[in-house]
Amino acid sequence: MNTEKQYDTVTHRCREIFIYKMKDYGPSWRIMRPQTVNDQLFIKAKRIREIETTGVNLVGESIDGELMAIVNYSIIGLIQLECGYADSVDMSREHALDLYDKYLDRAKTLMINKNHDYGEAWRDMLSESITDIIYTKILRNKSITANDNQTLISEGADGNYFDMLNYAVFNLIKIDEQKSA
Repeated sequence: MNTEKQYDTVTHRCREIFIYKMKDYGPSWRIMRPQTVNDQLFIKAKRIREIETTGVNLVGESIDGELMAIVNYSIIGLIQLECGYADSVDMSREHALDLYDKYLDRAKTLMINKNHDYGEAWRDMLSESITDIIYTKILRNKSITANDNQTLISEGADGNYFDMLNYAVFNLIKIDEQKSA
């Protein structure tokens, strides 16, 4: 198992979806305020938890798709932190993709460093536990937003977005491994 290669494979799929969505809608997400980005992440994680808990998926869309959306909305959250939200679409698709790639590269570097320090602990975790960690990070960001993006001793919203992204990638890797087993 080569985590970096698996990471690249999974994030490539996420990036492709981001590109397709940009072709369909452009960077319409630029109008999203921080609480809206957090709520988009919330509904994705909440749906995954419901499916994991009940075993029922009435909509039929896959958990993979929701996890890829968490990756992409986490990057959107990071972009919005850097650029602020806009009242109209104020960014070209090309610039949005450049920012996407910048944050994806930072997330990968963070993953490599944390993966080293934590000894790939995520590989021994249950997927449900990873979902709960993502869900917790979303709730933390909702609190941070409610506190005008101020924290006293905790990492900021950016750290939570990076962690959500990486944990979602880890669950996607786990799904890929289960499919090929």
